[in-house]
Amino acid sequence: MGRIRQEISVDGRKCWTLFDTGARNTYVIPSVAEVLKTSATPRTIRTALGGAVRETNTAALLEAEIQGHPISTHALVIEEIGKDEDGKPIEILFGALAMKQWGIRPIPYEEKLDLSHYPEEFV
Repeated sequence: MGRIRQEISVDGRKCWTLFDTGARNTYVIPSVAEVLKTSATPRTIRTALGGAVRETNTAALLEAEIQGHPISTHALVIEEIGKDEDGKPIEILFGALAMKQWGIRPIPYEEKLDLSHYPEEFV
């Protein structure tokens, strides 16, 4: 499992993000969702995250910039994601499906992301 922590830009704001291949979905907290397009989900979505079951009725379109590369992906809005190993609150948890979608590969031993597979053309 790969986990990388770094800031990404959302609407010009730096957000502390955990890239985690152990998480399937992408999540954002309400303060990040304020600057995103959100919509109500047709039913309550329950998800296990950080040892607890979280519920949400809100989805968001996460449009951000990662190391100069624009991305757009779906995210679920949850009250709190948790804190990283240093106790810093995580604002975005970027999951495995979004990493695959955008060709992002974590390199844990270097504590960085490999964006060499980022799609330059969309077909």
